[in-house]
Parts: sequence; C-alpha cells; structure tokens
Amino acid sequence: MSQLFRIAIINVFVSIAVLGLKYLAFRMTGSIALYSDALESLVNVGTAVAAVIALRFSAKPADAAHPYGYAKAEYFSAVVVGVLIVVAALSIFNEAFHALRNPTPLDAPVQGLAMNGAAGVVNAIWCAILLREGRRARSPAIVADGRHLLTDVISSVGVLAGVVLANATGWPLLDPGLAALVALNILWSGWGIIKESVSGLMDEAVPEETLNRIRTVIAAEAVGAIEAHDVRTRHAGRMTFVDFHLVVPGDMPVSEAHAICDRIEDALEAAVEDIMVNIHVEPEVKAKHAGIPVV
Repeated sequence: MSQLFRIAIINVFVSIAVLGLKYLAFRMTGSIALYSDALESLVNVGTAVAAVIALRFSAKPADAAHPYGYAKAEYFSAVVVGVLIVVAALSIFNEAFHALRNPTPLDAPVQGLAMNGAAGVVNAIWCAILLREGRRARSPAIVADGRHLLTDVISSVGVLAGVVLANATGWPLLDPGLAALVALNILWSGWGIIKESVSGLMDEAVPEETLNRIRTVIAAEAVGAIEAHDVRTRHAGRMTFVDFHLVVPGDMPVSEAHAICDRIEDALEAAVEDIMVNIHVEPEVKAKHAGIPVV
C-alpha cells in the first residue's frame, strides 16, 4: 500500500470522527451555524471516500484500453468534492432561511462550542498533513481534500466566534446569518476546486517553472542534435507528459539519434518526477531556427 493511499484511508476515519464531534455539538446547542459546520464535515466524509476510490483507479498501470494510464481519475474525485460542496451549501442556505424566519435561543453553548472547537483542532492538524503530502505527490484528489478542510477550519473559527457572540448578546439572528456566510464561503471553495479539476481534464500545460526546467534539460542534453522545437506539455494528476521534435543532421545514423533521445529522456526523468516523454526525430531540413538551441 502506497503512502498516499494510506493517507487517503486514514482521511476517511478522521473525517468520520470530526463529523461525530460536530454533530454532537449541533445536537447540544441547536445552533444552525454549528449544523452548517457539521454538514460540511459530512461532505468531507463523502469526498474522503471519493479520494480513496480515485487513488485506487489512478494507481492502475497503463493498458491497451488506457495507454496513457489512469492518472486523470483523480480529477473526477476533485469534481465530486466541488459538487458535494455546492449541495451542502444549498442545504445550509435552506436551514438558515427557516431559522431567520423563526429564530430560537441556543442551549448549552459552552459544552457544544468545546466539542466543535476540538473538532476544529483535529481538522487543522489533518489539513496541514493532507496539503503537504498531496502537493509532494502532486495528487489532485488529496490536495482538493486538504483545501476543503482548510475552508472547513476557517469556517469553524468563524462559527465559534459568531455563536459566542450570539449567545453573549442574546441576538439569535446572528446564528442563521453566520450559517449563510459559511455557505457562501464553502461555495467559493467548491468553485475553486471544480475550476482546477476542469483545467486538468482539459490538458492544461505544466507551470512555467516546470516548463523552463524541461527546456533547460533538453538544451543541455541534446548534444549532437541541432535544435528542439514544438515542445508541448500537459499534466494529468501526478503525471507530466512532454512531446517535442528533435532536429538532427540529415546524415546522422539512426543509432546515434536514438542515443541522444535516450539521454534526453533519462535526464528529464531525473529532473521531473512521473514524466512521460515522446520525441519525434527530424532531419535538419525541418529546422525552424526558433526552438530550443542545443548547448
């Protein structure tokens, strides 16, 4: 079992534990704001399960039906996260609307807030772990979960402050008003996650920093060639795909051209983790004199 998959499994159990704490806090207080916080944690459980399934599929090796592998499966998990966030936000808006029409005082706020605060601490610690490991492994599913947990942590801090204020001032309308703000916050988070996932599904190019590293490696390792041009990149989950045309002297033996390609591929694999390289060799008459010059 890989480290990333192990983290995804633990994430399910942590999400269930946090949901339990937040639901108890809601039941103890009757707060609509704490209900919204608990509902967001219910979304966390669903997205944690989706991440496990996506990671399981994305780890499958390439086959005849999917020659480029299953790395994009993680983007579907991230889309599920965004959709569930939208559903949760609409449910929170519904509860907040009814509570604004019929505000009720809160019960046992101290015990409930303590329970919710404990859940927030657990979420904050686990959020940091998910973001660190997800970015290290370039996993869209785990990063999406981590970003959603970060939103959850921020929401929890706001909810705690608002419920304390509502209880101290005796203004029950603050509670559903705060729940509506929480819903807006998680809607924004869901939009960001869906936007990033769609970019991945649309074969977006790698970041500029990674592209510059790729171009530098090609220029340094293509000794014997004339130039490289039409460099194209895309990323799918943790995988990076690169293809380009390599121009060599017209009288160069195939074996020498192949050796140059092997050298470039080895260097790129050492410089960029989980990269797949495709090189098209061309004679010097195809040179565009506008590509990557060889050092």
